[in-house]
Amino acid sequence: MIMTREISIATMRLGGNRPLVLIAGPCVIESESATLRHAERLMTICNALSIPLIFKASYDKANRTSVNAYRGPGMREGLAILRKVKESLGVAVVSDIHSIEQVAPAAEVLDVLQIPAFLCRQTDLLVAAAQTGRVINVKKGQFLAPWDMKNVAGKIAASGNENIILTERGASFGYNNLVVDMRSFPVMRATGYPVVFDATHSVQLPGGQGDSSGGQREFVEYLSRAAVATGIDGIFMEVHEEPDKALCDGPNSISLTELPGLLKMLKTIDATVKQGAF
Repeated sequence: MIMTREISIATMRLGGNRPLVLIAGPCVIESESATLRHAERLMTICNALSIPLIFKASYDKANRTSVNAYRGPGMREGLAILRKVKESLGVAVVSDIHSIEQVAPAAEVLDVLQIPAFLCRQTDLLVAAAQTGRVINVKKGQFLAPWDMKNVAGKIAASGNENIILTERGASFGYNNLVVDMRSFPVMRATGYPVVFDATHSVQLPGGQGDSSGGQREFVEYLSRAAVATGIDGIFMEVHEEPDKALCDGPNSISLTELPGLLKMLKTIDATVKQGAF
């Protein structure tokens, strides 16, 4: 099995032959109370299973289907909420950045800066993020082949930062659909950087509901099982206490009540693959 470098994120380590790390949370910050509530429930679930957690919620969803779609509270309020989550619960946090102006204030709060898929080739944004010294999680563009991510990672590394995570989130298949090629995981891990599978965005149907995206959450389990069996380093999931009422990406989010059973399964697969690698 291909080995990747280990990187430190708060008190955890990701990559190498380390156990699977979970990056999870609601798609967008809906309110302070809801964000704290989701983070607390996720911590309870992950602590019970001894799975490291990085909490994810976006302060701004800049890439929405409709101009009328809910985007989040904005950077200032959103970062304040994520800081409260981080300080009150002791959990690492990640959120999206969309412009160079957001990099510095986001880096003051976030443990991981996330580059959205559609921005993964924006050199100035990658360089600015890299120069903060924070861990950078880059979503693979839906328009890129997995081997193209070597050049994306190269821009960050050339800026003096090799704390890089590469995340697969499906490739555009046309007609509001995405497809995941399992070959992408060993291809991207061959760069030497840890690889994460975004299991819920990969079942999204972009623009599939006309003025919003649809999703097929019933396939999250199957794609997750297959991806973890390739030896990936982490799994990314959008979760919600009531997915059908979520303000963003509800159709492809999974319920918090279903998460423990799925994580138990994935942890077993992960252990089997990594323990059998030597």
